[in-house]
Amino acid sequence: MEIFKVFHIEAAHRLPNLPASHKCSRLHGHSFRVEIHISGELQPATGWVMDFADLKEACQPVVEELDHRYLNEIQGLENPTSEMLARWIWEHLRPVLPGLCKVVIAETCTSGCVYRGE
Repeated sequence: MEIFKVFHIEAAHRLPNLPASHKCSRLHGHSFRVEIHISGELQPATGWVMDFADLKEACQPVVEELDHRYLNEIQGLENPTSEMLARWIWEHLRPVLPGLCKVVIAETCTSGCVYRGE
């Protein structure tokens, strides 16, 4: 069984490894949609994989570290593509969410990525 919780992060970034002529090399922002997916067995006593409140609590420090920030200033996100952001979130959540199976990032309504770990 797989469950997920959606978070929204407002953040600015630029992609420094692109040519100066590329629009994403300039400072800009996104309303990122972040999905955190957990897989596991249904717990017989509760009938759920995990309490959504516990999932939210585990994710809150990561959301706070990213929301309303300049992502390039965060260690490990010096080149904050959606792919790098998904991997960064995974690395920070995996120790506290052993059932973590997928991080989905949408940087626009039509573009995003899915990360399932290494």
